[in-house]
Amino acid sequence: MTARIRPATPADAASINDIYNHYVRTSTCTWHLTEETLEGRVKWLKGRTAAHPALVLESNGQVLGWGSISAYNTRQGWAKTVEDSIFIHHAHHGQGLGKMLLAELLESATALGHQSVIARISGEQTASLRLHASLGFAQAGLLKAVGHKFNQDLDCVYLLKSLRKPQP
Repeated sequence: MTARIRPATPADAASINDIYNHYVRTSTCTWHLTEETLEGRVKWLKGRTAAHPALVLESNGQVLGWGSISAYNTRQGWAKTVEDSIFIHHAHHGQGLGKMLLAELLESATALGHQSVIARISGEQTASLRLHASLGFAQAGLLKAVGHKFNQDLDCVYLLKSLRKPQP
């Protein structure tokens, strides 16, 4: 399969939303309990900035996944710290697409001058935890039983990747 990554456009909103809402309905990888509307997704895409892009991964014109880097905190001292989000279409897991997309997000974050990337991952999402670890993220914290979905308490694992270049 030949896949390419490109900036997301408003024309991708429905595909992005379909992928995301599948996980709202079926998974703890997002703790949203209600599906995002198409209007909400379009607004989200329009609100992206050059410093906080959204990307899509596509093959043969079909969006197979998407990812974004977002501000972690709105206070100015956090400006160089971002949070990543990645969602791959459920029919395309295990093909290396998540790793390809996360690697691209990390390259983008580095090029944009960000210094740290944080991932907040539900504790039982072992594939996502492994994916992030494979690209150099390390556990930075654990919040026990802070979430709740599908009648279960959920842990939040904080992962951190520093993008700072070593000092000579």
